[in-house]
Amino acid sequence: QVQLVESGGGLVQAGDSLRLSCAASGGTFRMYAMNWLRQAPGKEREFVAAITWSGGSTRYADSVKGRFTISRDNAKNMVYLQMISLKPEDTAVYYCAVGSVGGPYMKWGQGTQVTVSS
Repeated sequence: QVQLVESGGGLVQAGDSLRLSCAASGGTFRMYAMNWLRQAPGKEREFVAAITWSGGSTRYADSVKGRFTISRDNAKNMVYLQMISLKPEDTAVYYCAVGSVGGPYMKWGQGTQVTVSS
C-alpha cells in the first residue's frame, strides 16, 4: 500500500513562491495518477492539481492555473507542486493523494501547511 509524505510548506508573503514535495513509498506509485488537494480552515478539501501516471497530462483548478505547476519523477517516487505568485487565499493544508485524476482518491498523506500573509 502506498504511503505518502508531504513536505515543503511554510509561512511566506503574498507574491512569494514555494515548492511542495510528496514522497511515495510502499506501492506501485508509478501506476497511478497523483493529485494535490488543499483544505483551508472552515472549508472542505478541494482539488488543486493532478498529473497522469506518465506525467503526460495535467489538470488544474481554475484558481491556480498559471501559478501552480505539478510534476512527478517516477524514478524517485516523488510528486511536486511548484507554486508562484502565492495569494493569501492559497493558505491551506496541502495534501498529495493517489488515485484518479480529480478523484476518487485512494489515499492521501498527512499534509503540509502553507500560510501566505498579505
